[in-house]
Amino acid sequence: MTDGIYILANDVVYDQLIALLNSIEVHAGKNYPICILPYDDKLERVKEEAAKRSNLEIFDDKSIIELWDNFVYDVWQTHPNAFKTWSERGISGIYRMGTHRRFCAFDGRFDRFIYLDADTLVLNSLDYIFQQLDHNDFVVYDFQHKDPTHVYDIKSKQLLNIFSQARIDSEIFCSGMYATKKGLFNQEKRDYLLSQLRSCDGEVLYMNAPDQTILNYMVMRAGVSMCNFAHYLSEDKVTGCCVTSPHFQEKDNLLYDKQSRLTYLHYIGLSSKLFARVCAGENVGFPYRDIFLHYRYLNEPTRRPQFKTKPKAYNEPPSFATRVLRKLGIPMEV
Repeated sequence: MTDGIYILANDVVYDQLIALLNSIEVHAGKNYPICILPYDDKLERVKEEAAKRSNLEIFDDKSIIELWDNFVYDVWQTHPNAFKTWSERGISGIYRMGTHRRFCAFDGRFDRFIYLDADTLVLNSLDYIFQQLDHNDFVVYDFQHKDPTHVYDIKSKQLLNIFSQARIDSEIFCSGMYATKKGLFNQEKRDYLLSQLRSCDGEVLYMNAPDQTILNYMVMRAGVSMCNFAHYLSEDKVTGCCVTSPHFQEKDNLLYDKQSRLTYLHYIGLSSKLFARVCAGENVGFPYRDIFLHYRYLNEPTRRPQFKTKPKAYNEPPSFATRVLRKLGIPMEV
């Protein structure tokens, strides 16, 4: 049985990918093979990195990519107005189509796998996550269940006809990190899910988080055995995982939540452009920036940007002068 790690990436998230790969090597070890799921065809720098790392490869089975691309298209065809809404927003086809490529892992070469978004750092061993797959077919560790508005269209009257409120309050998860098994959604399962979506379930899908809503629906509608460590661990052991939590304590390039070490940190909601700007030497600050920079430049410390002044906040509001110029339509000097 082969255990491995999948990461969705392309050259746009290159700096984040390097940081993640280095963090995996430090805390999960070099034994896990890693496969990059291509968000799109922008992969030149990623390919160069794969050539340097013996345990890193790029997923290139076009038949599997096509299979899941077609499935995703069929899924969104069941939504009453997704394509119309996206088109009105200037989006051609499916919004953030590349994010759905994570589904290819269900037909990849790893028998059991952990999936990670590229905007993640691994800060602890992943062994216990894999071990839980001896008991469940799907394993997560997050608190997305506290906010269903980013998973389903909660205004849909059909939602509570499909899932009870208790299930919505407890089973929803973030699609940024999960562990599961190859073959979990075979052709028979996919056909069943499409039949349910076409019957009237399609309206519950949330258009602004397209991969997350589909994956949650697939797992919950198919009745997959799931464990969320956020429920499973005792209160003194459970930790958060999102960059939006300001209370994590930093020590030795690790993060702690009430004395318990985080398994991973998800820089959710921060643009990839922000990380690229920092790596290019721009002194812009964001939560847990030093942790990111440590792992990004772990193997090339002399290239790490050195900042001697207070950073400009990434979410700093524009100045009064900038707001006036924008309102008047006057271009700003660069």
